[in-house]
Amino acid sequence: MDCVFCKIVAGELPAKKEYEDEEVVAFWDLHPKAPIHLLIIPKVHIESLGLMKEEDARVLGKIQWVARTLAEKMKIEDAFRLSANSGSGAGQVVPHLHYHLTGGWRKGDNIGI
Repeated sequence: MDCVFCKIVAGELPAKKEYEDEEVVAFWDLHPKAPIHLLIIPKVHIESLGLMKEEDARVLGKIQWVARTLAEKMKIEDAFRLSANSGSGAGQVVPHLHYHLTGGWRKGDNIGI
């Protein structure tokens, strides 16, 4: 499989990891859109939210917990964003489900809602 995120999971490509367990990995985005911008992915290849299966729900719930835990670690738990694009038409660039955890803005920053 020629998936960049699967290669990160397999250790074939480097990433600045912030969290990893047997199901989930989180690493810093190479092109951050916020002072704190992490990508959180399931280790199993799920192409997008639109293509997930019912059995994927547990690991996706875990991603929510990991995001909350990382927000606390990064001291942004009072104001952060967790988002996922589903499909290229929605802006998904890498066809492996991933969530963007962003935060760390200063009061008055334009965060582009």
